[in-house]
Amino acid sequence: MCFTNERMRQASLKRKEKKEKRRQLARKALEAKIKKQRERKAALSDHCYFNQSSSVDVGPSLAQNIPKSKEAQSLGLSLRPPPPSDKLFRLVTVARQYVEDPESKEKEAVGDQFGVESSGLDLEFDADVVPTSPEPSLYETVYLTTHKGPCRAAAFSSDGALIATASVDCSIKIMDVDKVISRIDTAALSESGPDSHHPVIRTLYDHLDEVTCVAFHPREQLLLSGSNDFTLKLFDYSKTAVKRAMRTINEVEPISSITFHPSGEFFLCGTRHPTLRLYNTETQQCFVSSMPKDQHNDTITDVCYSENARIFVTGSRDGNVKVWDGVSNRCIECFNRAHDGAPICSARFTRNGKYVLTVGMDSVPKLWELSTNRCLIAYTGAGATGAREYSMPAVFNHTEDYVMLPDEKSGSLCSWDARNSDRERLLALGHTAETRAFVHSPTMPIFVTGSDDHRVRFWFRKQEWK
Repeated sequence: MCFTNERMRQASLKRKEKKEKRRQLARKALEAKIKKQRERKAALSDHCYFNQSSSVDVGPSLAQNIPKSKEAQSLGLSLRPPPPSDKLFRLVTVARQYVEDPESKEKEAVGDQFGVESSGLDLEFDADVVPTSPEPSLYETVYLTTHKGPCRAAAFSSDGALIATASVDCSIKIMDVDKVISRIDTAALSESGPDSHHPVIRTLYDHLDEVTCVAFHPREQLLLSGSNDFTLKLFDYSKTAVKRAMRTINEVEPISSITFHPSGEFFLCGTRHPTLRLYNTETQQCFVSSMPKDQHNDTITDVCYSENARIFVTGSRDGNVKVWDGVSNRCIECFNRAHDGAPICSARFTRNGKYVLTVGMDSVPKLWELSTNRCLIAYTGAGATGAREYSMPAVFNHTEDYVMLPDEKSGSLCSWDARNSDRERLLALGHTAETRAFVHSPTMPIFVTGSDDHRVRFWFRKQEWK
C-alpha cells in the first residue's frame, strides 16, 4: 500500500513539473512577441527621425546597450542613433536669456540710437536712399593706446561692446567700448586715469610670434586668436587673473584669418596653406571639403560667414573669391580673377546676405550680387598715390551706408556712398607709419585703426553721442 501511494505522489509531481514548463514556455513566447513589436516601433521611429543618418558614430559602449532588430536592418539603419544632446536646451537658454535680460534690451535700445535698426544695403529697393549715418570724414580720435610692437589685427564683438587688438609683440588687448566713449567728456586721449575707468580690461599673452587675427565668440566670453607661431588659441576672458589660453590648436602653417559660425559651435580657419579648415569649438575636431578641387591655390586671406550661416565666403592670394555651402562645406560659386588677378585682401557679406564686398591689392572695392554672380559697383579712387604693399580690408560702416578703405600711401581713409559709389571726403588717420589693422563697429559710429607705429586709434562721431 505504501509503495502504491509513493508512485502516485511521484506521478503527480511530474505532471506539475510538465505544467510549469509549459507555462514558462508560453511566458517566454509572449515576452519575445512583445519585444519584437517594441523593436519594430523603435526602428520605425528611428527611421523617421534619423533619416538615412548612416554616418553617425555612437561608440562601442552605447552600441552594445541598444538592441538592433532585423526591421532596423531592413530599413537601412546600419548604425545606432546618436547619444542624447543638450543642444536644444542650450539654444533655449540663450534665447530666454536674451528675452529676459534687461541689459540686452538696453544695449538694443542704444544700438537703435545709432541707426542699427537699418536692414542694411539692398539695391533693389533703396538705391536712392540718402544716408542717415555720419560721413566717415567727420569722425574724430577719442582714445589712443599702444602696444610694444606694430598692431596687426583688431576685431569687435558681435554686440559692439568689446574690441580686441593684437600685435607683433605677441600680446592681445581687450577694451571696453563704453569706457572708451565715457572718456570723451574728460578729453583724455591717452591711457592715463583711474583704473576703474581704464578701457583696457584684459591683456592676454600666450603666443610666441606675431598675432595675425582675432575673433570674439558670438555667445560666450571667449576670444579666438591666430598667429605666425602656427597655433590657434582660445582664451576665456571672463577670468580676470588668467592671461593664458584655455585651449591650443596646432596647425601646419601660420594662421591668416579666422571667423566664428554665428552659433559659436564652429569656426573657420584660413592659413598660408590653400586648404580651408572648419573646427568644432568644443572638441577641436577639424573638417575639410571632401573635394580637393574646391580649395584655393594659395594663401587664404579672409573668411566670413553670412548672418544666417547658410553660406560663407573666402578670399585668397590666388585672386579668386569662393562662396561655400555652410552645411556641406562645399564650394558652390567662384569669382575667378575677381580683381583682375590681384591677390584678395578681404571678402565680407552685407547684413542681408545678398551681396559680397571684396577688395584686392588693386585698392578697388567691389560689390558683388550673389543672385547673378556679377559685380554691381566698383568703388574707385583709392591707391592713386601708389600701389599697395600690405593687405587691408574694405568694410561697411554700422548701417552699410558707406564703404571704407584706408589708403596706404597717403595715410588717409577713403570712403564711398555704398549705393552710388560717390566718393566722400578723405580723413587723415594721423598715424606715422602704415595702417595695418582696420575694423568698424557693427552697432555704432566708431572704428579702430592699428599701425606699425605701435598705436591704436579709436575714432568716433562725437555729435552722435551728445
